[in-house]
Amino acid sequence: MINTTYKLISKFNQKERTYGQYFEKEQIDIDRLKVMYSIYEQYYENTRFSIFAEDFKKKSGVILVFNSQTDEIVGFSTVVVQHFYLNGKDYTVLFSGDTVILREFWGTRSLQSTMLKLMIKLRIRYPFNELYWLLISKGYKTYLLLANNYYVYYPNIKDENQHLSSVIEHYCENFFGEYYDKEAGLLNFGEDYQPLKGEIAPITAEMREKNPNIHFFEQKNPTWSIGTELPCIGRMGWKDIARFPVKLMRKPVSKGKCEAILTTKTNRREAIQ
Repeated sequence: MINTTYKLISKFNQKERTYGQYFEKEQIDIDRLKVMYSIYEQYYENTRFSIFAEDFKKKSGVILVFNSQTDEIVGFSTVVVQHFYLNGKDYTVLFSGDTVILREFWGTRSLQSTMLKLMIKLRIRYPFNELYWLLISKGYKTYLLLANNYYVYYPNIKDENQHLSSVIEHYCENFFGEYYDKEAGLLNFGEDYQPLKGEIAPITAEMREKNPNIHFFEQKNPTWSIGTELPCIGRMGWKDIARFPVKLMRKPVSKGKCEAILTTKTNRREAIQ
């Protein structure tokens, strides 16, 4: 099963304009870190390289996304592997931190496929643990990475998998403490946090209508524009690994790419007006 999944991922990646690779944090030198920051600062407000570098020290590593033609870095997702015990079970969680891709490469899926490879390695390393991907979403695009690619996840527009809310609560209370608002189900890091620049990933009425998951994200995180984050979780069981490539292979044009096109058209209309 594992070999088949890897082969499908490799075949899929040959068609992409980008490719991804995971690096431990010790493999990232200052020059690469500066390139990552140069991408990050294009999309986030109220940030400095010192803050970005200090936060990276707390991570396990990073998935870098490269331009297939130039081998230049065009995106990344920082990650940390964490373990905890809850309700008689051992959990392994791959937590995603900052996730950014240059606009011209929105819709490519190298990040998802590379993330899958990393999750498979963790699944093999910890075969009896509950394995989940946990992320915090300040923008709808990060939430769509979960909703478009996972079979079992929470929060869910169909109100499914409510049992995962307790895992999110445990994680946030233990790893984020005072920043977690249990009643709202959101993380608020205060005025010093880095919100998305408003013009980067706006949510328009047209987008809400065309993609219910975008509308759902906004309902769950109505204050996203000022930097609040929505904790989310997706399961990676053995049967999910077997089914995951199907989601990648069935999408000749991803929803993310369509949304990028829609956003570009909207911005063009606004510019003309």
